[in-house]
Amino acid sequence: MPKRTRFTTWRPLATVATAALTATLLSPAAADAAPRESLPVHSYEDAVREAVWVDTGLDEDRDGRTDRVAVDIVRPREPAAQGRKIPVIMDASPYYSCCGRGNESQRKTYDANGDVVRMPLFYDNYFVPRGYAVVGVDLAGTNRSDGCVDVGGRSDIRSAKAVVDWLNGRARAYTTRTGTERAEADWSNGRTGMIGKSWDGTIANGVAATGVEGLETIVPIAAISSWYDYYFAKGAPLYDSGPDWLSNYVETPDARARCAAVQRELVEGAPRSGDRTQLWTERDYVRAAKRVRASVFLVHGMQDLNVRMQHVGPWWDALEKNGVRRKIWLSQTGHVDPFDFRRAKWVKTLHRWFDHELLGHDNGIDREPMADIERRPDRWVTSASWPPRGTHAAMLRPAKGTEAGVGSLGLGRGRGTETFTDDPGLSETDWAARVATPTPDKAGFVTGPLTRDLRLAGSSQVTVAVTPSTPTAHLSAVLVDLGPDTVRDYGDAGEGITTLTERTCWGASTEGDSSCFKETRAKTTDVEHTVVSRGWADLGNHASDRTGTPLTPGRRYTITLDLGATDHVVPAGHRLALIVAGTDRGLIDPPADTPTLTLDLARTSAQVPFVGGTAAFARATAGAHTAERPTVLDGVDRPVRIHRIPGGGR
Repeated sequence: MPKRTRFTTWRPLATVATAALTATLLSPAAADAAPRESLPVHSYEDAVREAVWVDTGLDEDRDGRTDRVAVDIVRPREPAAQGRKIPVIMDASPYYSCCGRGNESQRKTYDANGDVVRMPLFYDNYFVPRGYAVVGVDLAGTNRSDGCVDVGGRSDIRSAKAVVDWLNGRARAYTTRTGTERAEADWSNGRTGMIGKSWDGTIANGVAATGVEGLETIVPIAAISSWYDYYFAKGAPLYDSGPDWLSNYVETPDARARCAAVQRELVEGAPRSGDRTQLWTERDYVRAAKRVRASVFLVHGMQDLNVRMQHVGPWWDALEKNGVRRKIWLSQTGHVDPFDFRRAKWVKTLHRWFDHELLGHDNGIDREPMADIERRPDRWVTSASWPPRGTHAAMLRPAKGTEAGVGSLGLGRGRGTETFTDDPGLSETDWAARVATPTPDKAGFVTGPLTRDLRLAGSSQVTVAVTPSTPTAHLSAVLVDLGPDTVRDYGDAGEGITTLTERTCWGASTEGDSSCFKETRAKTTDVEHTVVSRGWADLGNHASDRTGTPLTPGRRYTITLDLGATDHVVPAGHRLALIVAGTDRGLIDPPADTPTLTLDLARTSAQVPFVGGTAAFARATAGAHTAERPTVLDGVDRPVRIHRIPGGGR
């Protein structure tokens, strides 16, 4: 892993110099009076509500004119009247008309003039009175925009980047979709923050990866960092459809009629073989992290099985490597917005973040811990950096036990083999429930009960040497905490939350746009095992991450599975397990064959990041002994729904 750095003050040198000069000119009382928080001093009811159409410079729908994207704006009236320019909070989304945003699936509504009446979510209600403009962008091909949805490609990203350029005087906009009257952003100071959950947050990642000037910060929530990793894991398909299905799902009927060529490109460029093509390279924002100028406040659920934690580790590490200023929240939820799992704290923290990044208020948020981690439902801890200093990977090795398929996990190299047969009807929850029982569908390896707490933080890798019996084979590797706990029920329809009937209000309201939203509470369940991290691969990709090849039955192959990032403490008295199996039902599709796989234990290992590294694992397992194990362990139920839409309607 890259070297970790502490979350430190990040004001540019010019800003620091200006602050120092100002301090010498101001009295102590005046310096103390510098603003630290934006206040709700502007009228929300009298706010300017307007729409413009920004020219993207593309003609993706091939109609002979460049595409324009619809931009709905809500901004306070008073600053412009006073000659002051203001910053912008932007949410660019494909969901404003097809599916809705937030836990209540809100859609945009408009008045007779076509100006926005209800902007989904609380951002406008809360931030407009505090001196921000809030901008909702319809991605190309959706709602009131021209163009085509290309699922994370240049059309998607240019849809939002062009708006940042317009806010900074570098692009053209018009007062109507087809007219010639120009619209100027003379009320904007150009400083822009992008925010959004799932696909919306993915657009924020992609725009940041262009390095566009004026984008000061992004807040990606449960967002994709590489579209290949949304659809495949080293060649193994995660869903039974590709980006063409998703594009068709969110596009307007008019766009579908015009965008057949883009649909063909999505089909041809994203083969179901799982090969990495140029289409996927274009949609890999991790690769372009060196261009990111904006700070990043990343939020993700560690049990998100829609946009999985594989989207966090590589992106986070690439941002750190390139010196990007970062903050992170990691929850126990699935695909859930922080407004719905930690509402009051989230609104306050987001307010302070935007005040610091967009208004320049020295409110101290840059000097606070980098990471907030949900350790148990509604119980959070902080970490000065993430992963914490002193985190190093330990190489763990599986070894045979006294029963077939039930072995031990430790630091010593194992010997011999274990054999299992892929059962596409079973999942990680089934394997973990019977990890201590010989079953034909998996191989499990378990430590003894730990003598002290052991913290995992970051991304693990599992390298396996296996011999398949068929020309195709898929693999899964899972890390499991074995022991009693109460966790958020991420397998439930709410993915760890229950929506209540009562409402709380966050900002000002109008008759057409209420700031009051349904409250939630944690949906919990008692378990005897917790899946900590998981990863998958097509064994046919053993020689290359880019392409797969048919296997020769009876030949041994070696491949490394990349597990999703996590932050989890295995408590003293619990055990840590590694499970290697075939198809993880609901999370990857099965191969064409039903292989039996023989695992070479001497050549199989797991690189697991522990705070304290190998020494911490050795101390936690010192004196551990084999305990009597129950036959079946209860866990979270298999998820009730399998997503192939990143955030639609939630």
